[in-house]
Amino acid sequence: MTYRLEMKQITKKYGDFLANDGVSIKLKKGEVLAIVGENGAGKTTLMRMLFGLEQPTSGEILLDGKSVKINGPQDGMSHGIGMVHQHFMLYPDFTVAENIVIGREPGSFGFFNRKGAAESVRQLGEKHRIAVNPSRKAQECSVGEQQRIEILKVLYQGADIIILDEPTAVLTPLEVDELLTTIRFLASQGKSIILITHKLREVMTAADQITVLRNGRVAGHVQKTETTVDELAQLMVGRELKELADRTKVEGDALLEVKELTIGADDSKPVLANISLTVHRGEVLGIAGVSGNGQSELIQAISGLRKVDKGLILLGGKDVTGTTVAFRRDAGLSHIPEDRYLWGAAKEATIVETGLMGYYKQKRFNKRSILNKKAFRIYVSEWISRFEIKTSSMDEKAGNLSGGNLQKLIVARELGFDTDFLIAAEPTRGVDIGAMEYIHEAILAKRNKGDGILLVSSELSEILALSDRIAVIYEGKIAGVLDRKDAPEEKLSVLMAGGKENEASEKTATVV
Repeated sequence: MTYRLEMKQITKKYGDFLANDGVSIKLKKGEVLAIVGENGAGKTTLMRMLFGLEQPTSGEILLDGKSVKINGPQDGMSHGIGMVHQHFMLYPDFTVAENIVIGREPGSFGFFNRKGAAESVRQLGEKHRIAVNPSRKAQECSVGEQQRIEILKVLYQGADIIILDEPTAVLTPLEVDELLTTIRFLASQGKSIILITHKLREVMTAADQITVLRNGRVAGHVQKTETTVDELAQLMVGRELKELADRTKVEGDALLEVKELTIGADDSKPVLANISLTVHRGEVLGIAGVSGNGQSELIQAISGLRKVDKGLILLGGKDVTGTTVAFRRDAGLSHIPEDRYLWGAAKEATIVETGLMGYYKQKRFNKRSILNKKAFRIYVSEWISRFEIKTSSMDEKAGNLSGGNLQKLIVARELGFDTDFLIAAEPTRGVDIGAMEYIHEAILAKRNKGDGILLVSSELSEILALSDRIAVIYEGKIAGVLDRKDAPEEKLSVLMAGGKENEASEKTATVV
């Protein structure tokens, strides 16, 4: 049989570091291959070589049975290979159509035919069932829409082998389902898809075959119909995953109280409208909701990143409503931010400097305004070991870390403060199964110690696994607050879509 793609015994070395060690994969026309593995397993490096961004140290790439050398992305595209990167590469001020046709603009005599471009994009979207508005500016599009633009861009360039690198890392559950449907439809049209991910539910939904990488080597290759999520997880981490720790019953007073919080009071539709909630000691309160319903604004208001128009925020009984971020941190708040790049790190700072953020005032590291970085490096070294953060050096720039490894560094830093109250916003976004297991354990250990956690996550499974109570947010309002035992996924889904609590109960009863 002639395969559309074969990569044979691909090895990639960076000095003494072996990123890929004799990796082989095969892909047929109209097939979806999932390549799974933890952060640093070598998934993205392998795909960068296929796309021409890197050259293998040794090994061979074959397309339709013929050996090829891919000398760069343009060469990759000329061979029908397109790659949708984890971090989108769009021009925000350009329209959707302009972003898609850039480099291959329709027109004549040096003039760009905008109307023709928009029509071509509309037809392309209809053909592949990928809905976009060609005239809309990219910066006005949701994250899910931006990803659809990136997929249409590689289709417009003629790709029939499409690489999707961690495509669901920043999508809502609804957007994830839409993407998986798109992947299966593209495969039915004869496109060959490579899905790079560590989310096994998505793999079992979309893939035909699965290759597991661990430490740069192939740990297993299986057909989807012949494996399970548990088996894949064990192949990825090299061991069985542990069950979450038991919950200690902790009766505690209120640590965080939010009373009638409103943002955008003068607008016809406030971003947040009269939000009230309480987090007690020894409790995880989960905030469930489709992205864009006010979660970001709520987090920013509580942490001090955003001013409120009305309402009160009490932390440990103290009114912190109008205070600074630094004041709230000193009052006992730590914060894993939802956007690791915008709020959690400075790309040009070193790993040590990124870890030091927030600690620089502490007397043990600061004497007469002189930082003792040597003492702090001991802490960072421990974090790197405990969270298995893959880096060549503590002096490497934070921006050089993979997204998942940077997330692990930020989580380690914020848990290291050992505060009474933690905001954990998307704490496992972009991290692998092993790190997710450790982060979940750390959050529950903090809860069992008597601290309070406000958990905001777009992963409903994470909310259900960790929360004691769950508050559902919809269009800037709390649609309902449920105890963990009274919150089946169907009931939460109805509330997240704007239904009422009694409707959710009726629908759940019907399902049961």
